[in-house]
Amino acid sequence: MVKLGQNFLVDRNILDVIERLAELEPGDVVLEVGGGPGVLSQRLAQRVAHVHVIELDRSLESNLRGVLAPFENAQLHMADATEIDLGALRPAPTKMVANLPYGVAATVILRTVAELASIDSWVVMVQREVGERFAAAPGSAAYGVPSVLAQLECEVRVLRPVSRQVFRPVPNVDSVLLGLRRSGAQRGTAAQVRLVHDAFRHRRKALAGSLALSPGAQPGVRERARAALEQMGLPADARAERLSPPQFVELARRLAP
Repeated sequence: MVKLGQNFLVDRNILDVIERLAELEPGDVVLEVGGGPGVLSQRLAQRVAHVHVIELDRSLESNLRGVLAPFENAQLHMADATEIDLGALRPAPTKMVANLPYGVAATVILRTVAELASIDSWVVMVQREVGERFAAAPGSAAYGVPSVLAQLECEVRVLRPVSRQVFRPVPNVDSVLLGLRRSGAQRGTAAQVRLVHDAFRHRRKALAGSLALSPGAQPGVRERARAALEQMGLPADARAERLSPPQFVELARRLAP
């Protein structure tokens, strides 16, 4: 259990808070990653049209199947959420509500944002530092790849802190409820995603220099990036953390072949 990074919710009050913040509707199709003992899964199944529960830990399978057995609208997927074919989930999820395993939280959030256009909102429990990174503003120490990629497509905010005491076993880190709502902005392209990763790859260097040092860098990209930044009204030696998500989109457009 612990080695898979799961700390299970045991506090009914925080479960009530999650339900309220998720704004569940009878027609919703919810994706839950990290079903655990099924406490949240059961509550979701009582409220929505369908629940997809993804769980990796085989030691939890028997109990979880028992909890979900009364609900014909609950579907258990014993799989790794970082590898499962999300696009094959039917019916397609419209919301994500989960107490995410700490070790894969960022990966799972970014996967669902990029691969499940059907999802329009997320309410997920994550480690505090992860939540702060996703919601971070340009120029802050926490701002980085997750911030940009999530905010390219979603409005992101930390909804509330969560006490360690609502979990068993009690974790050694603080948690928050993180909320994302798809903003309707254009989905991030492969070129934009690659640019963001390359721009932050060498965080202490200027953005143009980081691009030049990235694998597969195009000849002359340092000079082209410096010129593009100046044309955008930014210093030629600006670091990646200075650019907002829309500015990354603009930079990718200017650097396109």
